[in-house]
Amino acid sequence: MARVAPPGGSSPGSSGSSVFRLLRASLARVRGFPAAVLRDYRSHHSAPTSTLTHTPHPYARALGLIAVTLLGAWLGLLIVGSIHAPVGPVDTNMTLRPSFTGGTKINVSPLGALELRSHYAPIRLDVDVDRLDPVRSQALVDHPERFAGLQEQVTRDVISGTGTLAFRSCVAVVSGATALGLAVYRRPRRALAAGGLALALLASSGAAAYATWNPKSVLEPKFSGLLTSAPSVVGNARNIVSEFDVYQKELARLVTNVTKLYEATSTLPAYAPDPTTIRVLHVSDIHLNPAAWQIIKSLVKQYKIDVIIDTGDTMDHGSAAENAFLDSVATLGAPYVWVRGNHDSATTQKYLGTRKNATVLDDGRAVSVGGLRIAGVGDPQFTPDRSVVAEGDFAERTAGGRLADSLRTQRLASTPVDIALAHNPVAAAEADGLAPLALAGHIHHRENSVLPRGTRLMIEGSTGGGGLRAVQGKKPAPVQASVLYLDRRTRHLQAWDEITLGGLGLSKAEVSRHLPQENRPGASPSPSPGSSGTRSPGASATPSGTPSPGSS
Repeated sequence: MARVAPPGGSSPGSSGSSVFRLLRASLARVRGFPAAVLRDYRSHHSAPTSTLTHTPHPYARALGLIAVTLLGAWLGLLIVGSIHAPVGPVDTNMTLRPSFTGGTKINVSPLGALELRSHYAPIRLDVDVDRLDPVRSQALVDHPERFAGLQEQVTRDVISGTGTLAFRSCVAVVSGATALGLAVYRRPRRALAAGGLALALLASSGAAAYATWNPKSVLEPKFSGLLTSAPSVVGNARNIVSEFDVYQKELARLVTNVTKLYEATSTLPAYAPDPTTIRVLHVSDIHLNPAAWQIIKSLVKQYKIDVIIDTGDTMDHGSAAENAFLDSVATLGAPYVWVRGNHDSATTQKYLGTRKNATVLDDGRAVSVGGLRIAGVGDPQFTPDRSVVAEGDFAERTAGGRLADSLRTQRLASTPVDIALAHNPVAAAEADGLAPLALAGHIHHRENSVLPRGTRLMIEGSTGGGGLRAVQGKKPAPVQASVLYLDRRTRHLQAWDEITLGGLGLSKAEVSRHLPQENRPGASPSPSPGSSGTRSPGASATPSGTPSPGSS
């Protein structure tokens, strides 16, 4: 039996045992390698943390915090920093925005924007006018005396809205900056620091805005978009606020004074209207301009008008809230005959039909008013805005056909019509040969022609200066109306005066007198449409040719 060497010992001939011990020692070293390596690594790399981690410079840390704060505050304002607030009769959306120059920007879509240098601070107040509230607008229309306190109401609404906006903005900037700080730093302490810094920046900006507040900035606004025409249309803001009521009255007085001057100095072809002459005032396309009523009243009084004829578009959108605008019809001082325009709704027509002094014509209905036989048809299309697609001239000719049928019926009944009415000239032209005179509007400028069968078509401009549309062009639309003189016995047109005011905010007025061709010296009469067997012998004729324009 072989002898086993004792541990750690050696003896000759025991080489196998020696190999075994060497292998065991090697394996022990291999098994201990990971631990040894780790111990060695720790022994050599157990230096203080400050020698392993790079600490940012304090300025860099501050700049990073400020950047996170500003971005978070801006995102907070953008997402939840706006409020909806009523200001007078309109609904608005108010928002604070970062800005280098401050100020206030009022957006009136789609007309443009109004910028005010109201304050100097790194925040700007944006006010978006969303819509006109029908209930509050109706209240103003029903109670005109409230216009006197409208400025105070608007001031109160703005102050209230600004207070609510300030609170909402504080919540928005703190929430936005805190949330972004938490996402970036993942430390509540840093996130709260960002929120606190955002609140401090907003508070300091508000203090700067308050310290530099300029209430007179509203008197020197900067316009953009279509509103760039506003200064030439309505003058400066001081005049709008303090003198609008005076402006309306002076505009009416201007008409009166100019017509008096005209009567005293006129050298036009001699035509002195007989006291018994029927005098018709033709107006059209008022488009909710309240100044038009003052002008009409002045003309009725100055010219001793017997009948007022309005060929439509008295409203702008035909809404029920606009109806009270028509209440002035009862105070104009003369019978008021009206046909519906494409901006007047069935609601408008129904309401006007209940007003004292008003006669509504539609579907060719004929009436006797002020010594004249008048028939008219309302516009078949209701297109108050671009959301409604117009049917076009075919619909107008169809409506004109109903008017023509009525005119034929009236002639057969020996009650011929003296004046045919329609809003659109296309419909009015269907009366050619069936009435001596046809009146229309719609196109916002005057045109005067004699149709192929002898009917004179007179198209009136806008007596409201285009209403709100007056600000859409480079120049404001003129205010236009005409006075027609008709022989009381024959009911034929003898002459007419065209009255033109130089638009809203301007002070120019013109009155020009025109005579039909057959009323001029040396002219021979021609037969008038619809006169066969229906007029007295010797009746003046309606011309068959286009008259030359008169001069003033």
